[in-house]
Amino acid sequence: MTLMHPEFKRNEAVGLDLGWINQIRVNRAATDRRAASLANRRTVKKEYQAAWLVKAIQMIDLTTLGGDDTPGRVERLCMKAMRPLRADLMDALGLTQLSTGAVCVYHEMIQPAVKVIQGRLPIAAVSTGFPAGLTSMETKLREIELSVAAGASEIDIVITRQHVLNGNWQVLYDEMLAYRKACGVAHVKAILATGDLLTMENVAKASWVCMMAGADFIKTSTGKEGVNATIPVALTMVRTIREYHEQTGFQVGFKPAGGVSSAKSALQYLTLMKEELGNEWLQPHLFRIGASSLLTDIERQLEHYVTGSYSANHRHAQP
Repeated sequence: MTLMHPEFKRNEAVGLDLGWINQIRVNRAATDRRAASLANRRTVKKEYQAAWLVKAIQMIDLTTLGGDDTPGRVERLCMKAMRPLRADLMDALGLTQLSTGAVCVYHEMIQPAVKVIQGRLPIAAVSTGFPAGLTSMETKLREIELSVAAGASEIDIVITRQHVLNGNWQVLYDEMLAYRKACGVAHVKAILATGDLLTMENVAKASWVCMMAGADFIKTSTGKEGVNATIPVALTMVRTIREYHEQTGFQVGFKPAGGVSSAKSALQYLTLMKEELGNEWLQPHLFRIGASSLLTDIERQLEHYVTGSYSANHRHAQP
């Protein structure tokens, strides 16, 4: 299974335009004001909030990327991904079918995921020397090929940050192009590790270069940096996606990851996508949230909507 929608035309490499890249500027003050407007507004309530939270579940890449991961943990994660809400909550909300957007694991945990999921959900694997991305290019490409062969239908690659910091856009483009080719039919999410890129201009330029090289998604973070997903960074990235679509006709997806752990923050990202890119991007083939604990908080909020009471975290199955 891939993240492709039946009517979705996959992003193709369009060639690197250094003239365009070099003229990119970001108005940081305006970006921060727009981001604050999302953070400070009143959220939706009652049945509207419940509907948005169900939508958020469908966008989650349910993730486990710990050094202590085991096949058993991954199997439980996959079962939770296929049945993210308890049966009583599903009945109360009038839902008959619901799953997360995908699961996201290390290469060694692909086989346990395949065993449980059996083609019913996409399996994403982090690759290319995740999280630092400082292994050899030969190793990175082979890692992608092995993960695809093992059953991953999506590959979350990490870019080499030094290419961005040194302004080596051609080298970054060639790297991303090679990753795209190695993925074959598997879709590729380019992790920018925005917390390491220092400036919003670097975030915007790296987004453009990766999209020009054929990235199907651009993703904020590995979740391992000191600063991960933030609304200002997300705003900068989704606006590059909008401009890229206007110029090329290709739709590229967006994935915030790292630190998105509350239902409130998930609603902010959904609002951002709706207002900046429109309802068309509120689908799993164009929007994902990389998260591990987010699902628990959403389930608690939905239980409160149904019963009027909050439950303790330990009453909910942990992925």
